[in-house]
Amino acid sequence: MSASAPPLHGPSVALAAAGTGRVAGRRAARARRLGLRSVALGYLAVLLLGPVAMIFYRTFEHGLGAVWSALTASNAQHAFWLSLEIAAIAVPLNTVFGIGAALLLERGRFRGRAVLGLLIDLPFAISPVVVGLTLVLVYGKTGWLGGWLTENGMQVIFSVPGMVIATAVVSLPFVARETMPVLRELGTDSEQAAATLGAGPWQTFWRVTLPAIRWGVVYGVVLTTARALGEFGAVSIVSGKLVGRTETLPLRVEERFQAFDLTGAYTAAIVLALLAVAVLLAMNLIKPKEEARG
Repeated sequence: MSASAPPLHGPSVALAAAGTGRVAGRRAARARRLGLRSVALGYLAVLLLGPVAMIFYRTFEHGLGAVWSALTASNAQHAFWLSLEIAAIAVPLNTVFGIGAALLLERGRFRGRAVLGLLIDLPFAISPVVVGLTLVLVYGKTGWLGGWLTENGMQVIFSVPGMVIATAVVSLPFVARETMPVLRELGTDSEQAAATLGAGPWQTFWRVTLPAIRWGVVYGVVLTTARALGEFGAVSIVSGKLVGRTETLPLRVEERFQAFDLTGAYTAAIVLALLAVAVLLAMNLIKPKEEARG
């Protein structure tokens, strides 16, 4: 007869129970993580991936010839380049302003500081359509400055300058709000050390502050660019939606859709999406290089 295993008593039972409990706990934690990931991926699939995939399918449903015709149409080309032109003007303006505003709010101590922060955040709270309407009231022919502008041969509303202003207003907060937390975390020790060593304000900014906050600025620029390229509400008010003159890509999506040219509308939407993806890819390609240098 084979000897039977000795019965487990005392500490042995406790250790076995503890081991079983740890295994069960790990399994439960893994199941919770998988459940949360499934919920998150399902949510993204319903709200984002599914609609985007459907747009791609509808765009190429009738073949590449129809897509190429929509892309090479003169009005589509004009809308594309006009969108890039507006973003190329508005984004640098908001980048410079955003860095200056972030430094002022984080490093400055003055009356009205809270009011300035509130004004910077105002585009988050106000509808873009309201922004466009206020610009019409200020720069339109019957607005506060409209008469003077008309007398001096300048037109803001229903022209590119008004579209640039509208785009700059709605995308105003991003660089400032992405840079401020980085400045807060950075502190002032490095800047004070540079000043102690004899560096002037500009030298301190270019050699100490800006390199330290560069990724906050980059993320702000990416968000600003995406908003500038995709802005619809404010631009639709101040542009007049003149086909071939003041029509951007978002406006062309609506115009083609209302004209029952679904291929043209979907193609313009795909171009907008690809522009946004290109901006994100450029940021992610630059980041590893900068981190490797650091």
